[in-house]
Parts: sequence; C-alpha cells; structure tokens
Amino acid sequence: MSFGRILTAMVTPMNETMEVDYQEAKHLAEYLVAHGSDGIVVCGTTGESPTVTETEKIELFKVVKEAVGSKGTVIAGIGTNSTEASISLARKAAATGVDGLMAVVPYYNKPSQEGMFQHFKAIAEATPLPLMLYNVPGRTSANLMPLTVKRLSEIPNIVALKEAAGSLDQVSELKRMLPASFAVYSGDDSMTLPMLALGCSGIISVAAHVIGDEMKAMVDAWFAGDTAKATDWHLELFPVFKGIFITANPVPVKALLNMYGHKVGGVRLPLVKATAEELKFLQDLMNNVKRIELLQRLELKAASGRAMDQMV
Repeated sequence: MSFGRILTAMVTPMNETMEVDYQEAKHLAEYLVAHGSDGIVVCGTTGESPTVTETEKIELFKVVKEAVGSKGTVIAGIGTNSTEASISLARKAAATGVDGLMAVVPYYNKPSQEGMFQHFKAIAEATPLPLMLYNVPGRTSANLMPLTVKRLSEIPNIVALKEAAGSLDQVSELKRMLPASFAVYSGDDSMTLPMLALGCSGIISVAAHVIGDEMKAMVDAWFAGDTAKATDWHLELFPVFKGIFITANPVPVKALLNMYGHKVGGVRLPLVKATAEELKFLQDLMNNVKRIELLQRLELKAASGRAMDQMV
C-alpha cells in the first residue's frame, strides 16, 4: 500500500488538566488531511509517546481513524524499547482499524544490528498490518544501518522507513540497496527536497501542522517535474523547517498551533512550555508563514491571469 507523500506526525492535544483531549484530536486530524496531509502518524515522538499511556494511545488510534476515515491513512506509533511491549501495543492498535504501524529503533538499550533485526521482525510477525521502521539515532543512540534495513525489507509487511539520521550518504546507500517498492520517507522537514531528489517517497512532517498547504505545493511541484518551483518553495519554507525546532519537539509546534487557534494545550513533564523569548521567535515565524501564504495566493492569482490571457 501507499501511505501517501506527506504524513504529519500529529501532536497529542491536552486539556487544561493535561488529560488527552480526544475531541480536539479529531478536529486537528480533520484539519491536517484538509490542508496537505495524505495521512497522519499518531503517537510518535511529536505526539509525546513517552508520556502518553497505552490506554490513551489506543483511544487516540481509534478516534483519529474514525475522524479521518478514508480521507487519509493513519499510522499508529507502537514502538518502545521493549519488544514484548511493542508487540502487545501493535496487536491492540491493529484492532482499532488503523492503516499501518510505525516502530522506532529501541532507545537507550543500544541494541546491535542483529538485535534491531530481530526486534522489528518480531513486531512485523505479530500483525498483518504494514510496518514502517523509524531511524532517529539522535534520540535513540543507535543507528539502523542500510544493510539491516535491506534484510528487513525482505519481510513482506515491512514496507517503509522513516529516516532521520541526517545523512544523505546514508540515504543514498539505502536507495541503492532497497527494492523500488520499499518507501523511504524523510524524518526531517528540511531534508524533504534533497531526499526526494534521491528517489524517496515523501516526508513525515512536523512543519505540516502549520504550513501543510505550502509543503504540498512543494512536493507536488517536485513530482510534476517542476524542480525549479519545488526549490523555490524549499528555500522559502526553510526558516520554518528549522525554526520550529528552537527547543524540544513538540513544544514549539504546539505553541504555534495554539497561536493559530487550535486548542492543543501544553506538554507533559519532563517537557515544559516555551519561554517568552521562544514565543517571540515563534510569533515571528508565524508572520513569515502569513507572508508565505500571501505569496501562494499571488502565485495562484498570476496563474489565473495567464490562463485568462490565453483564452482571449
């Protein structure tokens, strides 16, 4: 199956007492698929997976899939640093109707390549759902190497990789080794266009929460063969790609969403809310986003004018 080109790693909305706000999660999911996202990853790191309980995760998988329906894919983040716990969560997630699963490299344990292979193999064998691997050594302290991904790609329902090692050399090795049917997604917004140029499938995005339509314009331009336009979009959006990580994710993007009127609330400890200085920085980013939206409207207006001239 195809998960889509732009998937948003959705934040987990919280209410005033820091309980999960399931109603707002539905609203946000609907908003995302209406503004550029082909699908949603629920309870990844951006969704505060370390501090969201298993019971909360299962309910989130259920309500988000109900909200999105057939309008987009929903991928459940089920990875932990315990193979047994990951398998248990994978089976429960499968019962909620989600379209696929995502499992991160086990963190803190620092398993060997063989340990990673056996971990992901065991998860894949636990359910028939398609499984996406997630490599983010900056958070896990262990790098899933291309040769191990190649071995895992031979397991029928391991179909994709979210790659966030930050190395285009590693991406190049992956694309050289893997079958064309195996999807590789950028795990970093700023790496989206470079990784598309290497033949990757799309992006698992944080920035798409606030610039989803613009990211869709960039990605669509690339796949339409308009590389110059895609590059223009990349350079215009680049400050946002980097700026939303001014402090630990998802603190900045939650602050931005709240500014935009989405009631996603705060973050659970040990994360803390953005400082006054960070909020000022993010407010400036919001102004840049508004300018980007204006540029898009002007571009569409110009295209409409050219079409009218041709008709005359």
